[in-house]
Amino acid sequence: MRLAVGALVVALIGVAAYFRTAAAFIHPLWLDEAYSAYAAAQGWTFLWTIVPRYETHPPFYYSLVRLWTLGFGDSLAALRSLGVAASLLTLPMVVLAGQELARILRPARPALGVPLAALLLIALAPYPIAMADEVRPYPVLILVYAVACFALLRIGRITAGGSAVPVRPLALYLAALALMLWLHNMGPLYAAAMTLALALLVLRRGMTGRDWRLLIGGHVVVGLIYLPGFLILVDQAPTWVSSTWLKFTTFALRWRLASLYVVATQLAAVAAGVLGLIALVGLGRSGPGRRAAAALLVLAIVPVALSIGISMWLAPVFIERTMSAAAIPALLLLAAAFGGIGWLRWPAIAALLLLAHQMAELDWRRVPGRPAQNWYPAVRWLDARFRPGDLVFAYPNEGALPFAYAVRDLGLTLPHRSIPTAVPTLDVQGGWYPTGSRGVASLPRERLRAIAQAPEARAVPTIWLLRLGANAYDVGDVFLDELGRGRVIVARYKQGPIDIAGLRRIDVAEAPPPR
Repeated sequence: MRLAVGALVVALIGVAAYFRTAAAFIHPLWLDEAYSAYAAAQGWTFLWTIVPRYETHPPFYYSLVRLWTLGFGDSLAALRSLGVAASLLTLPMVVLAGQELARILRPARPALGVPLAALLLIALAPYPIAMADEVRPYPVLILVYAVACFALLRIGRITAGGSAVPVRPLALYLAALALMLWLHNMGPLYAAAMTLALALLVLRRGMTGRDWRLLIGGHVVVGLIYLPGFLILVDQAPTWVSSTWLKFTTFALRWRLASLYVVATQLAAVAAGVLGLIALVGLGRSGPGRRAAAALLVLAIVPVALSIGISMWLAPVFIERTMSAAAIPALLLLAAAFGGIGWLRWPAIAALLLLAHQMAELDWRRVPGRPAQNWYPAVRWLDARFRPGDLVFAYPNEGALPFAYAVRDLGLTLPHRSIPTAVPTLDVQGGWYPTGSRGVASLPRERLRAIAQAPEARAVPTIWLLRLGANAYDVGDVFLDELGRGRVIVARYKQGPIDIAGLRRIDVAEAPPPR
């Protein structure tokens, strides 16, 4: 039996590693990832004095990336390996949380099926897999939320019999709480769910003064630690709310939520529903089980519900990837179906296998995956047409970030200039910030004309105008028109949001055919 279980665990870890690495090291960084890499490369002063002036996210994750790159380098593989490592570390944390859940369900004889089912689900869950190779906070958020689930379930199990609040699990929970707050601007939503889950697990009559001091004092300390991050959020939020390009829609919302928690198919929804009902029946048979079920539901639902509510009434903040950590408590709840009533194990097994099949089918279809922005073909296309003296103008300036990393990855040299300045362009006079980022500005026509007609620009034989999101930053092709005075468009590349136009001076001889 032990040999079979060990073989199953090794196989699941192998499958999880394959799906998390299949495309991790072959696709270029997309815009948001390039932001992370760029900020981390600028140094500590930039991270903690400049980043808070243009980013709604706290600088903690970028600092984590910087530490990682100082140890492993800043190659594409090194940058992506941080998320992969965090995603793989999530697996044992989910297993530990599953063991705690099994001990809550059956204290005398915990069911091995709960942690095994949890491992199977997290190994195949499409959204955690999709986030694994992101050079963004999401894989770390998922890991920290898994740690929080483990700590909370252990606290709930220990206090269920009237014992005092345990110090070590509480310290682990508080550390996870602080990290969630500092990792992402959606951290407060997760923190609200974690605090409510803890209250559901531990609050009871007869709590001692020591317990109250630990709980209140610990949260006060976390609040003080987060205070600088909260001030950054308060400072940045008004600009972002008034100008963001994001739009919230309830179109296909139920399937978007299904894809977040499990996978968006009818069969998967039915299977997850069966597992959820069996789990709730089993957990509902005892007080500790009911508390654990309530806590997991809060952890899974509250952050998502809050983000949807804010999106409907204030500003669009609901994006599936930012809520991807909420999948962890949902998967744990489904795994609890294997720790309750024995005669229900057969429908639970059937539902689990069906759900796992649906997940694996989607995972397999995504191998090796498609990049969010495919910069490599664009850079190769440009390199084939680039001539000595040419220059890339990136407008808006943020387009230069993924472009530069793609150029580096391919071992090429394509000089570029960010318009009006390298990220961030702060407090630009006469400019505006179309998407809410204080680091990326649009300029009025007269400023763009001055840039286009400046002697250093006129001296360039061919200006390759790189625009990423021209519909937001260059409405009406204003900069394209200004650069086009005395020039002709000799080549054009459009793929998704990537738009490159080659503008050659009329007096320059025709270029030879592309090599």
